Amino acid sequence: MSAATAEELEAVTAILSAGRTAAVTTRTVEGALHSRPLALLDDEFDGVLRFFTQDPSAKTAQIAAHPEVNVSVGDGKGWLSLAGIATVTHDPQLLDRYWNPWADSYFDGGREDPTAALLEVEVGSFEYWDLRKPAIAQLFEVVKGIVTKSEPDLGETRAADV
Repeated sequence: MSAATAEELEAVTAILSAGRTAAVTTRTVEGALHSRPLALLDDEFDGVLRFFTQDPSAKTAQIAAHPEVNVSVGDGKGWLSLAGIATVTHDPQLLDRYWNPWADSYFDGGREDPTAALLEVEVGSFEYWDLRKPAIAQLFEVVKGIVTKSEPDLGETRAADV
């Protein structure tokens, strides 16, 4: 795969911003896949995705055993799959930077809760399907595909390394 272009990174940011919630897939200690929804914390994509998590937890034990994860996001106008390496940090400066009222409700001790941590995913590659065409244009493409027995052009699919 080639390195991501500025246009591709803009598309990734647009889908992440619109989606706001991601399905983060880890492998259990035994190797089975496990997905769970987590709220995205960053507004801009800089190659790292961040989520609040409790540590210790089953999720952080899974990441310690198998740090390779997948993060998927969809917003109705696009779909995004990102593969990367996950780590867990208790960095107080990062926790302060991202802390918000929503996080406060998930940690009994608030910002001072010793289990408060960030799950960071350093993205190595991504693939997206950008459907930002107007609905009428998408409908036209589907009808055209049925009539011509060809694949409809509903959007752009790209893959790249970060």
